[in-house]
Amino acid sequence: MTTPAASPSAGFILAASAEMLFPDLPVRDRIIAIRDRGFHVEIWDWRGHDIDELERLHADGVTFTSMTGYTIGNLGDPQGADELLRTAAESIAIARRIGAWALNLHGTGLDNRGLPVVALPAGTEATPQMWECARHTLGRIAELGEREQVTFVLENLNLAVDHPGTPFARAADTLDLVSGVDSPHLKLNLDLYHAQIGEGNLIELCRAALPWIGEIQVADVPGRCEPGTGEINYAGVARALADMGYRGVVGMEAFASTDSGRALARFREAFTL
Repeated sequence: MTTPAASPSAGFILAASAEMLFPDLPVRDRIIAIRDRGFHVEIWDWRGHDIDELERLHADGVTFTSMTGYTIGNLGDPQGADELLRTAAESIAIARRIGAWALNLHGTGLDNRGLPVVALPAGTEATPQMWECARHTLGRIAELGEREQVTFVLENLNLAVDHPGTPFARAADTLDLVSGVDSPHLKLNLDLYHAQIGEGNLIELCRAALPWIGEIQVADVPGRCEPGTGEINYAGVARALADMGYRGVVGMEAFASTDSGRALARFREAFTL
């Protein structure tokens, strides 16, 4: 699996989530609508999709830049880690079929509402034992990625709005874990929507994380809609990323404030230099 080509107009590889755009269409038609507007495509849990259909779409020119890279498990305890590794191996086989470049991970499995399957009790933090297990687990993930020549990406999440109780959710947590492993087969999926809610200071966060970024995801705050609908100056973020030399995937994981086609156009405008 190879990295898709960058957009010649923007310098970035622009992708969009088929899970969140064109919600009134069947999944196949959502993917085609995104592709026909010149974007690559991202999906979540592959178990909810017709893999044969995704394989046909890939053969017909759709590039899937990312998909969820596990189905159950978590980073912070040995049994959960074994489950995560087992289902990560299963996900690699699906990624090969559809040509997906990156396999996305979280601190723990998420349910259909985005809530952690194994949550931290309110007001608590991951223990030192959980951190040790997470580092060891991600080392194993990187070794799996190296053996199979694929790339896993660890996504930060926000705790205040969408994913309360998720361990290792903050951008500072994911950066600490990924940089500690320091493998080309384990990168960051740096989600700036989540980071803005949890931490802010996005340009400096990108700068600190740059050596380990495998993808950047975007949505505006509040509302999780396309760039230009909230408080984040995404045009400024785009210029800063370009100045840093980032030319990788920027994925819009956002709802459309009104119309999905217009949302994609606003996304492209923000990330075209």
